[in-house]
Amino acid sequence: MDKSPDAFRTISEVAEELDLPQHVLRFWETRFTQIKPMKRGGGRRYYRPQDVELIKGIRYMLYDQGYTIKGVQKLLRENGNQFLVAIGNGDLSAVEAIAQRKQADAAPMTSAAQPRVDDEMLVGEPKAKPNRRFFGLGRSDDDGPVAADNSKLSRDNRALLQEALFDLLECKRLLDQVR
Repeated sequence: MDKSPDAFRTISEVAEELDLPQHVLRFWETRFTQIKPMKRGGGRRYYRPQDVELIKGIRYMLYDQGYTIKGVQKLLRENGNQFLVAIGNGDLSAVEAIAQRKQADAAPMTSAAQPRVDDEMLVGEPKAKPNRRFFGLGRSDDDGPVAADNSKLSRDNRALLQEALFDLLECKRLLDQVR
């Protein structure tokens, strides 16, 4: 007899469903404060359906996408639980909607208030990365190169090149982890 989708799950049921050892689930509880199973007498854990969905997203980002625990913690901080739940469910339209909402929440900056791109930021990892997109999601149709005046790169072109460099470095880091 199958459980209702709204039913709580034991740690063994969650571990079996997500193909994870139980000790990994217990460890993730210490690293991700968003995972809060209900504990009964004797310390028995019962996971709510939303906990299971969040764990599914965390598992996908750690195991399939090669993120570190710190990287997933940062994603959770910046985008919230629903972002990882949508990723875990493979709901790209929800991921896109969350990314667009986050982008809309960030007030458009005037050119004077925008962060300055320094030459030193083009080498290595950027100091600050506002509106970081998840694999290109949340990218508007206007994003792209802007015509430069004279023979110099415009500020927008430099920012795009910096972002491309950062993406390439991140890809290299992920490939190095696999080797």
